[in-house]
Amino acid sequence: MMHQVKPIPSAKKESRNLFITVWLNFGIAIAELIGGFFSNSLALISDALHNLSDATAMLITYIALKISKKDATKKHTFGYKRIQILAALFNAVTLIGICIFLIGEAYERFLNPESVKATPMLIVATIGLIANLISVLLLRRFSAGNLNIKAAYLHLIGDTLSSVAVIVGALLMMYFQWHWVDPLITVLISLYIIKETYHVLAETYQILMQSAPKHVKLDEVSNFIRQLAGVSDVHHVHLWSLTDQQIHFEAHIELQHDMKVSESQLICEMISRELKANFGIQHVTLQSEIAFCSDKELIVKNETK
Repeated sequence: MMHQVKPIPSAKKESRNLFITVWLNFGIAIAELIGGFFSNSLALISDALHNLSDATAMLITYIALKISKKDATKKHTFGYKRIQILAALFNAVTLIGICIFLIGEAYERFLNPESVKATPMLIVATIGLIANLISVLLLRRFSAGNLNIKAAYLHLIGDTLSSVAVIVGALLMMYFQWHWVDPLITVLISLYIIKETYHVLAETYQILMQSAPKHVKLDEVSNFIRQLAGVSDVHHVHLWSLTDQQIHFEAHIELQHDMKVSESQLICEMISRELKANFGIQHVTLQSEIAFCSDKELIVKNETK
């Protein structure tokens, strides 16, 4: 089955929406810190710290997005695109750290529940929820096509759920004095975020290890190339993701017969076009040859030998 290439949303809108989201979350964090101290709500202060950490992480995401657009240099011949993957890794790790911290805080609140001023806590948490929902909507469209944006988007989902937890906790404390509900919801939300963030970590690891993207099957690609006109075989293949959006492919192409360089170039150009159209592979490097390699394995097991 051929990979269907999805259109990439506007990079300008992506950058703009991320910029708005960063400063919106800094505003939420400041408002919740003030509200938390005023209402004596540890839950609200913890949520503020959560938002502050997420805003900082998204600021790093925004900076990484800007740096990634810099041109390639003689030192960085691939450019700076992969800095987005490093930022996604950092964001995912810090988010897991925040969740572990919140679980610890929830445990302390189970042991030592404190009374709070539920009304101001409810008002500030509601404002935070509205702002978080706006942030989620701003980034939702871009989260599927950019691993770094996806990590920031997961941060925002966590913030939104945290705001809901604080609101529910405030209502239950107002009407039923159920102080144990707040830490319970905090633990459940934290476990959910850890589960979702694990997938971002796993995908980031695969990209940094230069693994083949999971949606592109190497056997399908190689069989597709062998069926093209003028191609006898393909071997010594490398398929990897430079980023979550850019796939690279290189291989040796065995031609069916000897020909002029200009003719072999036409075949290589055709292969590049077909791989981009059918598999979403944007960068293709091919070495055309005639009975040159004695080893015709698709993958070279150990290139250091």
